[in-house]
Amino acid sequence: MTSFDPELSPRRAARAEAERRATEAIEVVTPPGEPVAPMTRRLRRDAPTAAGLGVRWASRPRRVRRRMAVLALGLTAAAAGLIAAGIATAGNVSTPVAAPEAAAMVGPPAVPAEGLPVPVIAEAPAPTSPCDDPAFTAVLATGDDTATIAAIGGAGAFRSAVASGIAPCISLSDPNREWVVVNKKRPFDPADYRPGDLVMPDDVRALKESGLRRTAADALTTLVGAAADAGVGEIGYLSAFRSYENQQATYADRVSVGGVEEADRESARAGFSEHQSGLAVDIVPCNRSCGTLDDVAGSSQGAWVRDHAWEYGFITRYDVGRIDVTGYEPEAWHLRYIGPELAKAYHDGGFTTLEEFFGLPAAPTY
Repeated sequence: MTSFDPELSPRRAARAEAERRATEAIEVVTPPGEPVAPMTRRLRRDAPTAAGLGVRWASRPRRVRRRMAVLALGLTAAAAGLIAAGIATAGNVSTPVAAPEAAAMVGPPAVPAEGLPVPVIAEAPAPTSPCDDPAFTAVLATGDDTATIAAIGGAGAFRSAVASGIAPCISLSDPNREWVVVNKKRPFDPADYRPGDLVMPDDVRALKESGLRRTAADALTTLVGAAADAGVGEIGYLSAFRSYENQQATYADRVSVGGVEEADRESARAGFSEHQSGLAVDIVPCNRSCGTLDDVAGSSQGAWVRDHAWEYGFITRYDVGRIDVTGYEPEAWHLRYIGPELAKAYHDGGFTTLEEFFGLPAAPTY
């Protein structure tokens, strides 16, 4: 008797034929050059489904396998239709362009008939001038220097207003003001000006009979007393106010000794001397007898004055190393009164010349 072979039964053969026809609908892509292996029953059974689910083909019922085959054919046809539709409409669809590139392709906008608008740049408001304030100008007109400085907001505000040029009503040429600036470019007007309130300082040794304006004389008295209280010794003075005629003689003597060039470094010409203002004084150190002008720099009195004169309204007018601005060799003995408010601002600001303090140009020559 021949044994029964399940693989050769008619039912099994029919099912295998159905599987073959169904799987023929699935396209198998083979890389170029690679031989195509025959699709055996075992390969068909072990291959994954068209949906890529990784389930063995042979484990599915025949009805399901047929439906999946038809579905695969439908998906293939749909994909082909979409591709064909894309190719057919490719000529009517433009390629998207990035925003900057699109703007460059379009070009700049058309210029309006009336032209492009002109931007309006607002100017910075001009700084307020104290001279526009009637209250300030009223105080200025009184001639009270201390009240004027207070009215503008203090010495710092006063200096800033003058140096910046926003206060033309404040004159640095008015010889009656404590802030007057006299140098080789700025003579007195009138040239023979003489202050009307000259007095001799109280309790100060004077080697020559010459006075100062009242406020400067009182300040010198206070300074000399403070120096004595500090134990640095007595301070006297050699010369204070000198008239136009007196300065003519002083300058002529210097010229006769050293010539014009040397005289101009050491003495002012008539009409250009601070001594004519009544606000300048040449001090000397005194210990029983008084020394000379040249003794001031190395004396204890001179050292104290350098540190404290500003507290009493005085500054050293011709400082060391500033001949390029003032035009004069350093004079440790030459003190100039500008008032305690301005002297403090001068000291605190580290200034060494009145020209720089008030924003004036240098005046090394006539």
